[in-house]
Amino acid sequence: MHAHFERHVYHRHSHETYSFGFTEKGVQTFTCRGARHRSAAGMVMVFNPDDPHDGHADDDGGFTYRMVHVGPELVAEVLDEVGGGGGLPLFSEPVVRDAELARGLRGLHEALVGDVSVLRRDELFDQVVAQVVRRGGGGRGGEDEAAPEAGAARVVREALHYGDDPGITAGELAAVAGRSRFAVYRSFRAVYGMAPSDYQRQLRLRTARRLLDEGRPLAEVAVMAGFTDQSHLTRWFTRCFGVTPGVYRRAVTS
Repeated sequence: MHAHFERHVYHRHSHETYSFGFTEKGVQTFTCRGARHRSAAGMVMVFNPDDPHDGHADDDGGFTYRMVHVGPELVAEVLDEVGGGGGLPLFSEPVVRDAELARGLRGLHEALVGDVSVLRRDELFDQVVAQVVRRGGGGRGGEDEAAPEAGAARVVREALHYGDDPGITAGELAAVAGRSRFAVYRSFRAVYGMAPSDYQRQLRLRTARRLLDEGRPLAEVAVMAGFTDQSHLTRWFTRCFGVTPGVYRRAVTS
């Protein structure tokens, strides 16, 4: 992702991947992990998988940024190679001031979109991921298995991920978790930073993106992903990803 925004406001959303990036110009402001953050030119941003965040320009001049999304399995492979096993990293701070790391991310991004050998891309990828983990202060671990809130939230998350009923209700999720509807809502927000319905929409957007990668017609994608119609898909896709589904499909299939 390489984009410039002045008036666009990202709706609160998350990614299934790690997201590593930096601000090239201007200043962007976003809310993540219960706090407000500012990323000025040269500052690095680090998001864990499923970290809810929004984003907008801090002033009328807008901001330009680059972002690389990396699957957890790829991060794990790199850490195994460099001897840094012991669990996936969990980054506590979403903004890091590190000029060297920003230069590394720029080089990786340019390599991924440029005309360089696969070997060179692999080398840069390994170097930058290891660098991000080393400099970003990532801890290790996951949800506290003994915490009731985390346990209930995890059960609900799995139901949303693997259930085949797009019309699942709050009562059904409560029954799956063995808790009240209010307790499920409160636990899920505490652990994942958004309501179950917002998370469900994120899953639908991810499905839509995969279908667009296959070049499917927009109207078909909207229905298959669980949106009311094409305009419903377009509205939420643009809010969360910064581009319309049509622009995204042309970019990935051209």
